[in-house]
Amino acid sequence: MTNAVFLIFGATGDLARRKLFPAFYSLYRERKLGEKFAVVGLARRSRTNEEFREDVLESIKEFARYNVTKDERWESFADHFEYMSLDINDVNSFRELKALTDRLDEKFDAGGNKLSYLALAPELFGPVSHNLKAGGLLETEGWHRVVIEKPFGYDLKSAEKLNAEIRQVFEEQDIYRIDHYLGKEMVQNINVVRFANAFFEPLWNNKYISNIQITLSETVGVEERGGYYDRSGALRDMGQNHMLQMLAIMAMEPPSRMHPEDIRDEKVKVLRSLRGFESAADVRANTVRGQYSQGTMKGQQVPGYRQEDKVNPESATETYFAARVFVDNFRWAGVPFYIRTGKRLPVKTTEVVVEFKNVPNNVYLSTKHKLEPNLLVFRVNPMEGIYFKMNAKQPGSEGVIVPVAMDFCQSCQVGLNTPEAYERLLYDAARGDSTYFTRWDEVALAWKYVDQIESAWKEGADDLQTYAAGTWGPERGQKLVTQDGFKWWPVNGQDENEVAWEFTQR
Repeated sequence: MTNAVFLIFGATGDLARRKLFPAFYSLYRERKLGEKFAVVGLARRSRTNEEFREDVLESIKEFARYNVTKDERWESFADHFEYMSLDINDVNSFRELKALTDRLDEKFDAGGNKLSYLALAPELFGPVSHNLKAGGLLETEGWHRVVIEKPFGYDLKSAEKLNAEIRQVFEEQDIYRIDHYLGKEMVQNINVVRFANAFFEPLWNNKYISNIQITLSETVGVEERGGYYDRSGALRDMGQNHMLQMLAIMAMEPPSRMHPEDIRDEKVKVLRSLRGFESAADVRANTVRGQYSQGTMKGQQVPGYRQEDKVNPESATETYFAARVFVDNFRWAGVPFYIRTGKRLPVKTTEVVVEFKNVPNNVYLSTKHKLEPNLLVFRVNPMEGIYFKMNAKQPGSEGVIVPVAMDFCQSCQVGLNTPEAYERLLYDAARGDSTYFTRWDEVALAWKYVDQIESAWKEGADDLQTYAAGTWGPERGQKLVTQDGFKWWPVNGQDENEVAWEFTQR
């Protein structure tokens, strides 16, 4: 059980509606919140408590894992929610907020604990933090934590400035930089599979693994985010955070203790070991950027990126990014990590494929058969599961060898109701568990790596390739892998040219 007053800045925004309010309700239904909590919704627009609670109800009906109706249970839950119109640049508004939180703290016996969730633009993180302090909200007994959404800066320089502003108010241990991919069930399951199974860890190195592929593909375009996305691009939007975080989890050493700081220490070691780029030519040799043009998605014609709303008609912003990354340490020396992410790709998925080295050529069965390598696949989204691809004799055949999949389909289990990432991370932040939040040195190292790529790209857009919406990105994205003698493995059982195998072979 967690006692706290939660301050939700940006309470009328899309994130609060889609993720945060449903997360609170699920935690309440599962008795992880108890009764000693309060939620204060904060935004500029004027709302009464009744209107705010009705907004919360509608968001839960649309997005929560649990059904909700207006009954006694709902009324008990809604009683914990209040709304206040707030000018985040007016310190007097924060003093009024303190009076409200003091009243709610006494009403619900929250122990003086406060968690401020800043679902705001990054440039507002500093002013809000300073006004929380100036308004007296951080002077009460209990703990005071702040949760910050991405993007955390635009590059290393802006991230350092932003971090310095926040650190004037909060200690590092009280800053929770959220990356919702770290809250996903199967991302958290990666280390369990690695470190809780004796037959994986001895193989988890360059002696047995040939390459690792991380794919985060989206079928949607930029939708209503054209203005933001045209200033960001795929590398900043997905590469600097989600992709490098998943790479770090795959490559990290076993932590000495199951303690948040020890786990994050190991991720930092991986990020420090990323091979840097020697020149702009080196960047172009190991990265690919692309931009979608008009094409067909599910039988419907869709516009190209430059035709999207609020996008510069001559934009050179990438909507696809792929890279060959090396972790230069003893465990992973020589093993390429291929990462790719993009919009308007054929399949929506997040998937990690570990490809093991094949059996020696011209030995025993490999002399007569073309054997496929073994694969260990973590499916993160939308289907959650783990499967292992191996070679076996086809039943009833005369020695025909075919690839088969042994799978654990978590999403297929009857009655399974997997917690959303935001539920887990919100709960962890309230409990003070920072394991699946990013520490400042992780953020800084990731930006340092990404800034090398961005700096090379600024020299010119000659290497920006277009790809038709509904395809797997630029041709060079495929060659990034094939030139090393590998191939991009199918996601969701399909790629551009073939269906190699099914996720749920029975």
